Amino acid sequence: MRRLLPLISAIVLPGLLFLSSCQSRPGHGEYYEITGYAQGGVYSVKLRTDGCDLSPEALKTGIDSVLTLIDTTLSGYNPASQLSRFNAGENIRPNELFLSMYERAHAFWLQSGGVLDFAAGPLFDAWGFGFREDGQLPDSAAVSALLDDCGMGRLRPDIRTTLREDGTLAPADLLKEPGTLPRLNYNAIAQGLSCDLVADYLRSHGSADFLVNIGEIYCQGRNPSGEGWSVGVDAPIDGNFSPGEDIRGVWDSRGEACGIVTSGNYRKFTVGPDGEKYVHTIDPRTGYPIRSSLLSATVTAPDAATADALATWCMVIGTEASRALIASLGEGYSCYLIYDEDGEMRTSPSPEFHLIRP
Repeated sequence: MRRLLPLISAIVLPGLLFLSSCQSRPGHGEYYEITGYAQGGVYSVKLRTDGCDLSPEALKTGIDSVLTLIDTTLSGYNPASQLSRFNAGENIRPNELFLSMYERAHAFWLQSGGVLDFAAGPLFDAWGFGFREDGQLPDSAAVSALLDDCGMGRLRPDIRTTLREDGTLAPADLLKEPGTLPRLNYNAIAQGLSCDLVADYLRSHGSADFLVNIGEIYCQGRNPSGEGWSVGVDAPIDGNFSPGEDIRGVWDSRGEACGIVTSGNYRKFTVGPDGEKYVHTIDPRTGYPIRSSLLSATVTAPDAATADALATWCMVIGTEASRALIASLGEGYSCYLIYDEDGEMRTSPSPEFHLIRP
């Protein structure tokens, strides 16, 4: 999805699974790094243990339990998850996470005017960026047909009222009218939500200073040096698969609690038989991958799921509209846009984006 590398305080070494103590400046308490595997990659949590009511080992067990719950509920890559079984047409007994995720996704759909559409799963599959690949890129007729079978506008807004007396949910019952069964895809917010849920877990056990990195980032409080957490934004250059090698800006949290997420199309795209580049950001209103001068959008928000959604939203609507969108949201939101202008890479940070190195 999005690529951010915390510079200073949250570097993760792929392939490792460990608990380690981190050096901190005297007077700032003891910090630990907890890492493990989740969602097809490695997660890293750095936290100050002072005030926590659990040991780092026990915290790791709890973090892994949170991530397992997310995987078994919302993963489209786990065939046994509630989401996968729902998308396959099965009746499921949804847990609270499944229900609340749908409610949040529907709210984002309404707020964005359809720019964010979590019932457009078949479109992402058709272009090769979903949970399954159809083997060839769709033509205009196929896209038109898919649009008729996609969209949260086809679905009931209140998922809880569609539950049957035994607590089960039938995919057909979620439709407003009979038609193709819905297929949901939460990739635009799932990793951000994962960060938020891990952060909630850490706070519930007394942690006040931590950084959660699960591809997206949520941070709060101070790093081992007693300063805000620093996050580097990678240059959005095609084929840049090495986070941190080419940094175009460094953001400082200043101790605030917030999510920070970058969305871009420089690591996930496909090249069609015609030699055309098709990026993974799909505009669900048109059914096609976007064509835009906006190369990446880094967004901060009070929580990582919202930052995740907004970053994708920005990539769909482009540079100028993204500036206006983030400015309209008020305090607690900021962005750092990187765009192409006549072949030159330009940057546009909003006034509230705490940029400490251009």
